Amino acid sequence: MKQNPKALNNRNSFLRPKKHLMNYRRIWRFVVFTTAGVSLIPLIFITLLDYKVTQNAIESESLSQTAKITSNTRRAISFFLEERKSALNFIINANSEETLNDPQRLVNIITNHKKSFGDGFVDLGIINSSGYQSSYIGPYKLKGKNYCGQNWYEKVIDNGSYISDVFLGYRKSPHFVIAVKKTMKDGSFFMIRAAIDIAPFEKILSNIELMGDGDAFLINQKGTLQTTSRYYGKIFNKFPLSVPQFSETSQVYEEKNIDGKELVVGYRFIDDSPFVLMIVKNKHKLIQPWFQIRLKLIAFLIGSITVILTVILWIAGYMVKRIKLSDEKRLMSVRQVEYANKMASIGRLAANVAHEINNPLAIINEKAGLVKDLFVFKDEYAHDKKLIGLVDGIIASVKRAGTITKRLLTFARKFEVAIQKINIGELLEEMLSFFQKEADYKCVSVNLNIHEKTPQIESDVSKLQQIFVNIINNAFAAISDDGYINISAGLEKNHQFDIVNPDHENNRRIYIKFEDNGCGIKKEDLHQIFEPFFSTKTNAGGTGLGLSITYNLVKEIGGELSVESNTEKGTTFKVILPLKIKSNKEV
Repeated sequence: MKQNPKALNNRNSFLRPKKHLMNYRRIWRFVVFTTAGVSLIPLIFITLLDYKVTQNAIESESLSQTAKITSNTRRAISFFLEERKSALNFIINANSEETLNDPQRLVNIITNHKKSFGDGFVDLGIINSSGYQSSYIGPYKLKGKNYCGQNWYEKVIDNGSYISDVFLGYRKSPHFVIAVKKTMKDGSFFMIRAAIDIAPFEKILSNIELMGDGDAFLINQKGTLQTTSRYYGKIFNKFPLSVPQFSETSQVYEEKNIDGKELVVGYRFIDDSPFVLMIVKNKHKLIQPWFQIRLKLIAFLIGSITVILTVILWIAGYMVKRIKLSDEKRLMSVRQVEYANKMASIGRLAANVAHEINNPLAIINEKAGLVKDLFVFKDEYAHDKKLIGLVDGIIASVKRAGTITKRLLTFARKFEVAIQKINIGELLEEMLSFFQKEADYKCVSVNLNIHEKTPQIESDVSKLQQIFVNIINNAFAAISDDGYINISAGLEKNHQFDIVNPDHENNRRIYIKFEDNGCGIKKEDLHQIFEPFFSTKTNAGGTGLGLSITYNLVKEIGGELSVESNTEKGTTFKVILPLKIKSNKEV
């Protein structure tokens, strides 16, 4: 993408004194930066705001989702524990100690419980007030075991019920126990104690749908794993993160692990138990959808900025170019007026000079004729060829000077706008007479070839005069010594209007071709030589208005101007003119 339009390049010296009025580069920069700032700053601000809001929303949603999963999982685990605890309360309250000490009764209870709940008790034991297990049904030989003095036993006595941590115990297999107490009217008591495998916990935790490489497990309040974890090891391993503070509700927080990865951690303390439910997710994986949204936002921002800048640069370039063209037209009009006034002044001066010279020339001519007559009448002078030749030379020089002054008067009169019949050959000869001395000085060969069937045209002679003078003057400036200028004119052949109506005079045109073997014009400059203020002679005093004025003058009289050039062969200007101007308004 171009940062500066071509219209910013003021290459002509004519514009340089007015840079403080025509600094197009500064105007372009002001428009681009102002418009871009007004357009892009709000866009960037809104995009960044949306970026932050969307990021916060996704992060909040992930935290909310984690909290919801934690609460739902806590309900499932609490329901499992309460269900088993309620079953034990029902058993102990519906049966006496003597009934429960019947092994067959315990077998029936366990069997019925497994039928009703599926994941039932692993074993079941009755413990009397002395701490001895008086009855036991299960895969281990635990009848007669004394639990008096053990921590869980004392807590059952104090609280009436107890849920233990996961431990190995005599079974050498991870399990936990639930025990409830029944107090008799006489103050004695007994307990029922059930061992439960951790498989139901792991089943509940494994059924949770977790995103972000999530991990769900239980720990106790000391930070020991109570179930197997995907990333933190097997049961009884130490949880590497800190144990969260107690809370009666589900909580979610962010933390980094030992590898520096950001984690989203949800937890909930399970009521009336030593268990803490932990839901741990990888934050990077959890907000993975955000990265896709972020890429879309960035792509939208870059695309919007690109489109806006493209439009701004195009509009700014177009606007500055139009301003420049308007300034150039205004300046060109001023220069055209100056040029017209200058040519009119030259015409008036030429007329005055011609009149002033004609008077002494007439006297010299009269006196020279009188002297010649006197010499002729006297025999001693009449046969003096040298003396008579000198007088004839004076008379010839006077006639030549008279011809020149006559041409000056004709030149001056033709600056007035007038539509008249014009002989192109005579007009060209008259114009070339003003360049004769320069042609002789530079040894330039000027060849004029007017086709014999070239018709007269009706046009503005003053404008044609300016057109021919400008083109011939450019040719003399381009050629070096011993060069040539070939000028030819004739009726244009095979013109499209001639084919439609070859006899219609208004449709016929003539051509005037100016060929030189000068330095030529560069190919890259050909398309802009008729533009105002473009000049290849900037350092030599050119204003760049000559050909522009010439082009406009040709257009004003209904003609066409074209150019062909080769830096090795020279330049050819071709002027096409109608035989008759359509109306005076077009002049």
